Amino acid sequence: MAASKFKYPIGIQTFEKIREGNYLYVDKTGYVYRLAQQFQFVFLSRPRRFGKSLLLSTMRSYFEGRRDLFEGLEAGRLETEWTQYPVLNISLASAKDGGVSYMKLRAGTQLGWLEEKYGIERSSDEPGDRLAQLIKGCAEKYGKKVVVLVDEYDAPLLSVMHQPEQLEEMRLALRAFYSPLKDCDEWLRFVFITGISKFSQLSIFSELNNLKRITMVPEYSAVCGITEQELHKQWGDAVAEMAGDMGVTTEEAYRQLKECYDGYHFAEDLTDVYNPFSLLNALVDRRIKDHWFETGTPTVLVNMLQKFNTDITRLEGSMATREEFDAPTERMRSVLPLFYQSGYLTIKDYDRDTDTYTLGFPNNEVYQGMMNSLAPYYVYEDTLATTNSIVEMYRALRAGDLDGMLQRLKVFLSSIPYAEGANTEGHFRQLLYVVFSLMGRYLLTEVRTAIGRIDVVWQSRTDVYVFELKMDQSAQKALEQIDEKGYMIPFTYDGRQLHKIGLSFSTKTRTIEEWMIAQP
Repeated sequence: MAASKFKYPIGIQTFEKIREGNYLYVDKTGYVYRLAQQFQFVFLSRPRRFGKSLLLSTMRSYFEGRRDLFEGLEAGRLETEWTQYPVLNISLASAKDGGVSYMKLRAGTQLGWLEEKYGIERSSDEPGDRLAQLIKGCAEKYGKKVVVLVDEYDAPLLSVMHQPEQLEEMRLALRAFYSPLKDCDEWLRFVFITGISKFSQLSIFSELNNLKRITMVPEYSAVCGITEQELHKQWGDAVAEMAGDMGVTTEEAYRQLKECYDGYHFAEDLTDVYNPFSLLNALVDRRIKDHWFETGTPTVLVNMLQKFNTDITRLEGSMATREEFDAPTERMRSVLPLFYQSGYLTIKDYDRDTDTYTLGFPNNEVYQGMMNSLAPYYVYEDTLATTNSIVEMYRALRAGDLDGMLQRLKVFLSSIPYAEGANTEGHFRQLLYVVFSLMGRYLLTEVRTAIGRIDVVWQSRTDVYVFELKMDQSAQKALEQIDEKGYMIPFTYDGRQLHKIGLSFSTKTRTIEEWMIAQP
């Protein structure tokens, strides 16, 4: 692979470094300018690896009056004054792996840097008191109101979310830390806070009456991430370079990028947003692969699925009001808030008449990554055995041996060790849901529905396979339902070979009892 002619900002979250180093950058400075003009206190929630830290770094450069860094960008054309303000930037991302004392240590270190930078004498050992003194001291010393930027405000809380006593202790400590943001209002020019989730019982939410939450405001749905238009207009040459290395057309490269990394919607306007971390890594590697899941495992999410006894087949297509899925973390009554706020689910549709949202997996990267993570819990702890079996099934299907694929599926299911309590119909449906989903990753696309049953549609360039599953009923009954429900109708005239497959699954033997294959 020849060296790229582009400089990609992998691991760089500092606006100054990106601009001075001539790295690829998607211009988000117009959002920064408009936010600064409209609001004083702003909160934004976005999933991890979505560019929140870079956005705050951009704000820091803007409020520090670094006009030179904005040359040729939207804010550079809009701003005329370039007033320099004292900027207090604090990140609690590094305080996520310890208790209250560690949080105070990490916050204290950063406050110490700011005290040294602005020549403000340390007033206390308590982070909240030091933050208050910094705000008041900077305003008086420099004659300008102060800007406060807080990144990953909730990281310490998320690390103890399942430990009630530590959670309450951390909540009180952070409340004391953030309280100056209300008390020092007269000295503050602008406050911007980012995180993943909402913890309502903190001073920033309960006491800042003029806090503007832009998390689900359509105007700011693309403040983080990359839109389709931005990708084509600002990174089009990079996509063309990737396509050439992959040996495909530029149009095909765009299609694959969209299928894997696009599909996030953060407001009812349904503006498509790419995950910037995954997209950037794909352009650097010049190949399509999973990047986002490599940065962390959703252990907490699996625990939450089990805690709320969640039917995973119903995650895709979940319907909820905004209050139900964008709820404060400590008041969750289902997995939807954490799954949505963490980026594993996104808005797929909005019904204005009923004010309800439909949620689903944003793209193939997240969907397949989630299924792989769930496999040890719902299928088989031996993930290598699962992978090998899935590949064997796909190879049989690719060779046109549908019977052979189903025979391998039957053998694999019968080999899965029996787990205590895993003998309900609901468990078997979820098991098969994960297996079918993992099979789908080797095909071009797949359609998933789960309304009291599992229906699977696998599609390749030449064939369409429509499966219907029946528990403790005949395979013939499954075939009849395919016809009765009209499952084949959408594919009747597209020129591909159609296959109807009825499956009968036994909850006693815990595997497929029979199957029937027919062509329409």
